[in-house]
Order: sequence, then structure tokens, then C-alpha cells
Amino acid sequence: MSTTPEGATPGYLVWRLSTKWRVAVDRAVAPLGLTHAQYSIVASLHGMRRAGLRPSQRQLADHTGLEPLYVSKLARALETAGLLERTRDPQDPRAVRLALTEEGSEVTRRAIKVVQGLLQQLLEPLGGLDSERTRDFARDLALLLDTPLHADPEKEQS
Repeated sequence: MSTTPEGATPGYLVWRLSTKWRVAVDRAVAPLGLTHAQYSIVASLHGMRRAGLRPSQRQLADHTGLEPLYVSKLARALETAGLLERTRDPQDPRAVRLALTEEGSEVTRRAIKVVQGLLQQLLEPLGGLDSERTRDFARDLALLLDTPLHADPEKEQS
């Protein structure tokens, strides 16, 4: 039996799914000393490094969708924990470049494995991580994420 209320709106379902995912990731990465938000930072840095990038805090904020001030706060906490290094950009003294430390890379690799297992579990009803249904779902989510929101919906209706 479904615990989802009958007639639930797509907005409600997206909110509930995102909350479920955040809580699940928080619990899964906690033994590694990370929160879900910290995981999003280190996993993004890991992927960006593999692509040959060493992003600034601003670039990482743009990549993750997190507020720059929040990324700065997370980066400082991860630096204090020895998982990340922050250095001034020689070309732009206002910019701070981020990189995982050796320990940060190791923790991140372990966290990614844990979260991939969690993702496989979450997507099992759609046929798993590699199913066509999951690819369609990801494509639909990307479409929704790429659709800009208007600043003031009430002005649009006038």
C-alpha cells in the first residue's frame, strides 16, 4: 500500500522525494564523517578533478546549485576536517580554488560507492540504475531543472 496521498501534486512528490533522498544520503555518509551537503561538495570536486578542473568556490556553487556563501561555509568545514584545501587563485585574488586532499579523495571514493548503492536501491522500482526507464526519468528531471523560473509568478499572470 502506498503512503503517498491520493491526488498528490508533482511539486509535493518532488519535495518528498528530495527529502527522502537527502535523509538517506545523510544517514549513509555519516559513518564517513560527512553530511549530504558535504558529500555534494566532495563528490562534485572529485568529478570535476577527473575532468581536469580545479574549480573556484563560485564555480562549484554554480555546479551544485548551492548558494556561494553555503559552499564557502562547507569548504571551510571540509578544510578543517583535512578533506579539502582552499587556495587563492593567482590570476584572481578574490577567487578561492578548491581541491580534495589525499584523505579527502579516499573518503570521497568510499562515499561515492555508498551513495551509488543507495541510488541503485532507490531506482530499483524503475528497473535499476541502467534501465531505460531510469534514463527517461533522468532526462525528465534534467528538463525540469533546466527550465528557468520567473522571478515573480504573479506578475506573469497580470
